[in-house]
Amino acid sequence: MGLFTAINIAASGMTAERLRTDVISDNIANASTTRTAEGGPFQRSRVILRPRVEQPYFNLPFLPDSLDNGIGQGVRVAEIQKDTSPPRLVYDPTHPDAIKTGPQAGYVEMPNVNIVTEMVDMIAASRAYEANSAMANGSKSMFMKALEIGR
Repeated sequence: MGLFTAINIAASGMTAERLRTDVISDNIANASTTRTAEGGPFQRSRVILRPRVEQPYFNLPFLPDSLDNGIGQGVRVAEIQKDTSPPRLVYDPTHPDAIKTGPQAGYVEMPNVNIVTEMVDMIAASRAYEANSAMANGSKSMFMKALEIGR
């Protein structure tokens, strides 16, 4: 395990949470977009995170096999998925994107974005970013103390 491994792990978490915050911001900004280039209302996106799996720098024989590969390597963004839940239907026959015919005439397909859910996700991403930042600062402080001991 290298000297800067802890900082690299925290940095991977901070990068992932920053992207997660950007995606949540995009969802909130498009919460009332009823027409997109692909057609239909905006679809909510979400970030899927996975652990980084790399070859370990060392082999610890006392760890179970499931933990031995890729321990302590951080996270990565696996993908950004579209939420496939159906759009909300809001009755507004004067809206230009209202359905014109059929049993749903007068209804507008609104994005499947729930502002409360997005704000909860934003708070969680912010807290995770803060935790990773505190870990990087703690590691830096530990390195400085080690250098002071070595004097």
